Amino acid sequence: MKRYWYVFVIGILMLMQTSCTTSSNLTRGEVYAKLYEEKPVSILVMPPINNTSNVEAKDLLYTSVSRNIAEAGYYVISPLIAMDVLRNESAYDAEYFINSSLGKFKEYFGVDAVIFATIENWAKEGWIIHTKVNYMMKSTTTNEILFERSCDLHLDLMKNSGTGGLLGVLVDAIATAVDVAMTEHIEAARYANHYVFDDLPYGKYSPLYMLDKEVQAKDKNVKKALSR
Repeated sequence: MKRYWYVFVIGILMLMQTSCTTSSNLTRGEVYAKLYEEKPVSILVMPPINNTSNVEAKDLLYTSVSRNIAEAGYYVISPLIAMDVLRNESAYDAEYFINSSLGKFKEYFGVDAVIFATIENWAKEGWIIHTKVNYMMKSTTTNEILFERSCDLHLDLMKNSGTGGLLGVLVDAIATAVDVAMTEHIEAARYANHYVFDDLPYGKYSPLYMLDKEVQAKDKNVKKALSR
């Protein structure tokens, strides 16, 4: 009975995908053929590569990536454990490894794949947060790219932002100057992660594992303009 329910869910996903605008008619099975072939189970998320002047962007994004991957059915190494080991092994800077052999990561962590994130933009202008991040999953066995997408996100914080009127703007501005700013950037990071990994094929620990090959793949370059 459960099997039929999962097939029904996949059918709904396929209908939803066909109703959305995409630049490709390819399925996940076609776009992510190497991922389906290698069937990675365990994942290590590397600390992001930060190409911006925002020194906090790296940690903000790093702490929010794992959840989406785990929810897709993969075993993800705890970021806290990974960070500690990577620092002890002088391997914390992902830019030194993204184009290198990843066999050592399989040896140290026992993982099947490594995810790299590169932050290209992370800024706030007025009430708009602009985040642009590229994501790549690479095999620790073959070094092949198994999954790759990017997200260019604009989050409008002004809309529906509270008190209203000039007084509301002043109140919100004061609040934003304190701890709220950090929360807003975390919110943007979570949105970016969500929209990128919502096309990640399901992993071994998902009941939909290997049932989504015929689901239409989404665009590799995600562009979103959101408001609260």
